[in-house]
Amino acid sequence: MAARDARRLYDWLEEAGVEVWVDGGWAVDALLGAQTRRHADLDLALETRLVERLREVLVERGFRDVPRDDSRPWNFVLGDEAGLEVDVHAFTFDANGDGVYGPPEDGAFYRADALTGQGVIDGRRVRCISADWLVRFHSGYRLTEKDVLDVTALCERFGIALPEPYRERLLGADRS
Repeated sequence: MAARDARRLYDWLEEAGVEVWVDGGWAVDALLGAQTRRHADLDLALETRLVERLREVLVERGFRDVPRDDSRPWNFVLGDEAGLEVDVHAFTFDANGDGVYGPPEDGAFYRADALTGQGVIDGRRVRCISADWLVRFHSGYRLTEKDVLDVTALCERFGIALPEPYRERLLGADRS
């Protein structure tokens, strides 16, 4: 997905009154202010109450559900015939202002301070997940090369301590 496509999708939703936060790889690049790598999709977080409006806006523009084994009411993918995909992450604000992502008993949240990021995609200011939370969200699973590049860039730019698994991976790479 090119930057102009990500911006266009964001613009469509904003114009329709659907407030979204860019998440995932595009959030990293938005915070860095430039596209640093190719992206397969645009991850967007939004309030559950806006999901139907998001669907309406995207369906009007040719998007349809992309069948996946891990689709849930709070996480699903919409795609169009040109190959653009939007990975939707829906949450419900709780009394603390945190976004509960999925069933509350799962304990998954977008903490209120995670929803404070501001970045730029294709010259347009966008709301996105904050740098420190993107680093936290990129932990607890097997790291890929893009994870290492994304997290290292965020940590360097925003003065965040590089998490231990990333330090270990980078030190291992330095020894080879």
